[in-house]
Amino acid sequence: MTAPVPATTEPPAPRRSRRDSRRPQLLDAAARRFRRGGYSATSMRDIAGDAGMLAGSMYHHFPSKEDLLVAVHEEGIRRITKAVEEALDGVRGPWQRLEAAAAAHLAVLLDGGDYAVVVIRELPHESAALRRTLAPVRDAYEDIFRRLVDDLPLSAATPRHHVRLMLLGALNWSQTWYRPGGEAPEAIARGFIRLLRGEH
Repeated sequence: MTAPVPATTEPPAPRRSRRDSRRPQLLDAAARRFRRGGYSATSMRDIAGDAGMLAGSMYHHFPSKEDLLVAVHEEGIRRITKAVEEALDGVRGPWQRLEAAAAAHLAVLLDGGDYAVVVIRELPHESAALRRTLAPVRDAYEDIFRRLVDDLPLSAATPRHHVRLMLLGALNWSQTWYRPGGEAPEAIARGFIRLLRGEH
């Protein structure tokens, strides 16, 4: 008689530590506070209270408010990068790719999310060290647009870094003038790219 073959079972999924499970709550609370009140006016106690934690417990997750701001920026950039990379998937043609990336960038910025607003607006001027820490995070994302602009069929005399800076500046400034219910992000991006191409 053949012995029964023991049933195979999947290995148990690794348990997330309580510390890891509270991190998203803290980041969400910090992003919301930084957006509404500004970085300088926000305290660690404010963020801890919003996340339902004691202020002292929060320091086990993030040693300082500066660490929290960096983490919020990293998460915000991760979300925008993901949206842009997904929008570029399968798109051919340099102008079409730039338009797709611009539309995705705008869609994230204009959806009212806390992270996107903090990434664009909250770069403390009083801390040079913090600005130096955040610069590589932002630069890594801007490299996507650097490559897209480098691929454009522009004349050799055109300063491509000016084109990139002008486009990103226009996209990011949209948070200031955009009103819900206005043009769709795709339409705004199309208009910007047509201007760059000299189309009317």
